[in-house]
Amino acid sequence: MRRDTFLKSMAALAAAGALPRMAWASANVKMMIPANPGGGWDTTGRALGEALRESGVASSVTFENKGGAAGAIGLAQFYNASKGDPNALMVMGAVMLGGIITGKPPVSVTQVTPIARLTSEYNVFVLPAESPMKTMADVIAQLKKDPGSVKWGGGSRGSTEHIAAAQIAQAVGADAARINYVPFRGGGEAVAAILGGNVTVGGSGYSEFQPYIESGKMRAIAVTSGKRLDGIDVPTLKEQGIDVEIGNWRGVYGAAGISAAERAALVDMVTKATKTASWAAALKKNNWTSAFLSGKAFEEFVDRDFSSLRATMVRAGMV
Repeated sequence: MRRDTFLKSMAALAAAGALPRMAWASANVKMMIPANPGGGWDTTGRALGEALRESGVASSVTFENKGGAAGAIGLAQFYNASKGDPNALMVMGAVMLGGIITGKPPVSVTQVTPIARLTSEYNVFVLPAESPMKTMADVIAQLKKDPGSVKWGGGSRGSTEHIAAAQIAQAVGADAARINYVPFRGGGEAVAAILGGNVTVGGSGYSEFQPYIESGKMRAIAVTSGKRLDGIDVPTLKEQGIDVEIGNWRGVYGAAGISAAERAALVDMVTKATKTASWAAALKKNNWTSAFLSGKAFEEFVDRDFSSLRATMVRAGMV
């Protein structure tokens, strides 16, 4: 039987109720990426899409980028346009939680359906190659002298790099409430600002800056991990006497209003995708740490992380 004939037959059976709705959920996945192209969410979503196709659980995956407000704009669109759609997925992560805490948008992540945590990644801080500053010690010296004179560039307000900048200020005795943080809607905008010298120091996941670090256009001065990343010769903040460690996780949610069976089908699809060769290659290429967690356990993790992030941001004067 031809593939198109088979798919039409399956659709007809599903519509007639001869098949459970979740059996049709894997056919054509629609992936919302609530950020501009070029950033960590974009890379994650497209890598997952490739893995879904490779695993055979999705016959096609289409992508939509909608950046802004730490993912809140894309979240609102996803919530309103995808209600009850068992084929819909949205990339999200710790950055979105931080944005919800600071921005208080009309739609919250609690209104859509948790599916799975995928990865964890530590941030790297970089300087433009032409910067007169050469090390994190230079940045800290200027930060202590005048916190507002150091422009930190990174993701939206409430992102892990924003929180890290506030924590660094606190750790070295500078006024965290006076940090000058410049948010960007996507990794491409942040890269352009750093290369153009429009910010003093930039922060993001290592994978986003890796080509520019390796080409010498950016100078990596610190990572936010507890120990040095494998194969990457960049000192941690802790090595440099700054007691800060913070990671950035990413995951996926399903649409609002889907059934328990449809949610279970999406969890199964994503689980199978993370066992493919293309997903393993994406983890290695982007220096992502696998942090898979699904279903109820993922939902409970998000609740705990939201509370923890809020407490940290209150202490740092960000809320």
